[in-house]
Amino acid sequence: MIVRTLWLAVLMVLATPAGAKESGDDDRDRGTGQQVYEKVCVACHGTGALNAPKFGDANAWKKLIAEGQHALVRSAIKGIRQMPARGGNPGLSDKEVERAVVYMANAAGARFKDPK
Repeated sequence: MIVRTLWLAVLMVLATPAGAKESGDDDRDRGTGQQVYEKVCVACHGTGALNAPKFGDANAWKKLIAEGQHALVRSAIKGIRQMPARGGNPGLSDKEVERAVVYMANAAGARFKDPK
């Protein structure tokens, strides 16, 4: 448990950009879904760590996709099960989180729309 907590703390520090604004600030850096995935989400979704559904695994994402884009994004922003809020990066805006969710879900077969 201690090792996992320390690992998550290190991941959060490494993933949080210097000078990041509050998490709800959508007027700052607008990273694409792929960029956010590669900087933050890949640590777990690329490997399946902590039971995260792996990128591109349609079976693993099937039930999540069925919940719908809104519910899936809300869970990613708030955190769910072993996934911390905003994937462990409090510097991500809601739109950046949504873009990453859309990118990952669509890679597994969803047809979610990228937020404007």
